[in-house]
Amino acid sequence: MYSLSDFDFELPQELIAQTPLAERSASRLLQVTQDKMTDRAFADIVDLINPGDLLVFNDTRVLKARFFGIKETGGKVEVLVERVIDSAYVHAQIRASKSPVPGMKIRLADAFDVIVGERVGEFYELQFPGDVFELIEAHGRLPLPPYIEHAADAYDETRYQTVYAKTPGAVAAPTAGLHFDQALLDALQAKGVQFAYVTLHVGAGTFQPVRNENLAEHNMHSEWYTISQETVDAVRATQAAGHNIVAVGTTSMRALESASQSGSLQAGSADTRLFITPGYTFKTVTRLITNFHLPKSTLLMLVSAFAGYDAIRAAYQHAISQRYRFFSYGDAMFLTRMPTC
Repeated sequence: MYSLSDFDFELPQELIAQTPLAERSASRLLQVTQDKMTDRAFADIVDLINPGDLLVFNDTRVLKARFFGIKETGGKVEVLVERVIDSAYVHAQIRASKSPVPGMKIRLADAFDVIVGERVGEFYELQFPGDVFELIEAHGRLPLPPYIEHAADAYDETRYQTVYAKTPGAVAAPTAGLHFDQALLDALQAKGVQFAYVTLHVGAGTFQPVRNENLAEHNMHSEWYTISQETVDAVRATQAAGHNIVAVGTTSMRALESASQSGSLQAGSADTRLFITPGYTFKTVTRLITNFHLPKSTLLMLVSAFAGYDAIRAAYQHAISQRYRFFSYGDAMFLTRMPTC
């Protein structure tokens, strides 16, 4: 039985990538199987995925979800939109010296006022004066991860989105997808690799470390996903033909596995609090493309469940010794599911 301390590791600060590479597909790729590690270039992914395999991408689009504002009492606030509820309401984190109260107005970006509603767990409900997506796009700032030390600029606004981003709603990018450029996608399709899409709106909780030594006591953050019947049909056809289901990123993995809890993948939309730790039986995904994850994070536990605890531990030690770049703007891994899963 694993505990929190089993998922801690020391990472030199200089290996945390602060900026993306000039070319998306120029990243390094560490291929990991149960008994072997191979250092590759990310562009080698074309050679590693077979004709007939299905790549499943998360097409969520990152919102410009961060705002700075002023309460009507004059106090400064920082707001991070966590989830869009509808065209007028969001749930958001609010940082302020004194907590706002229901009915209070907050002026955001010196452009418009929102009205504070009731608390919803750790979030506040905020009412926007117009279309939420339009106001966020026009006045918000891109919310880079907390370990990236510079403020988001115009370059980040392009590079912290996947080239296939379509459905707005995330506050963090599905970072495994950041390595794909159009030329790489074209090469994969030319080889006969199939594509499908899910939507999972990544929340800020993805960066929060687990704090309970007993993993069973962790309260998993919630994220919203949608899987179409078209994607379900593509997955079933691929499985029937004996090919691999390759999740591009842990967010695609989480959506697919959340929608497979009945034993097979089902179309639909739902909140998921699925917490995948070693011992979990995977139902749909057989290969995974993923970046390197934070110590003590739920995502490190997920990849350890998928590829094997010992294999991941060794892979991270290798990546550190070989100076791989870590986290959102870093390099990637290509993992094979444990045979016993």
